[in-house]
Amino acid sequence: MTLDEALARMPIVAVLRGISPDEAIDVGRALLAAHIPVMEVPLNSPDPFRSIAIQAEAFGEEAIVGAGTVLKPEDVARVADAGGTIIVSPNLNEEVVRATKRCGLISVPGVFTPSEAFRALDAGADALKLFPGDGMSPKVVKALRAVLPKETKLIVTGGVDAENLADWMAAGANGVGIGSALYKPGKAIEAVATDAKRFADAAQGALG
Repeated sequence: MTLDEALARMPIVAVLRGISPDEAIDVGRALLAAHIPVMEVPLNSPDPFRSIAIQAEAFGEEAIVGAGTVLKPEDVARVADAGGTIIVSPNLNEEVVRATKRCGLISVPGVFTPSEAFRALDAGADALKLFPGDGMSPKVVKALRAVLPKETKLIVTGGVDAENLADWMAAGANGVGIGSALYKPGKAIEAVATDAKRFADAAQGALG
């Protein structure tokens, strides 16, 4: 599955910060039940490479599984070795982008300004994570969309909820990253499933 296909299916990236390996299967199943096909395990989670390996083995044919908060180029190969296929960062580090592409993985660096956005694309990024979304508005997405190459994929992360998701999509976002509102350590799996469906319903409504 390509990132384009995943976002067309459901424009949500699940940011599973703090997930542990023993939760990986149940949370992954809850996400797929809501048709959310992108699972990001931030590297500041407990034993993240193990969680990535578990999810990649279990869901790799149905979902895109990989790592978030990837700050160093040397971590990219470890994600690839674990079976991950996507690298997401909160910042733009061109060396991380280049390492990602050398490993044949999907690169989604974090950007906030037009200059960072164009630098990321020049380095080979496949999509751009607009972060933090709390610090911008849908008008910023619309303005970026006017100057970036039309095929550029924009994923807004931070400050997105079920109530404003449609506003971001209408402004030109291709997807949104949802973190603690969807999953946080200790959250009952039933609650994860309920919130996954709530966000999925909002996204489907935004897509029309």
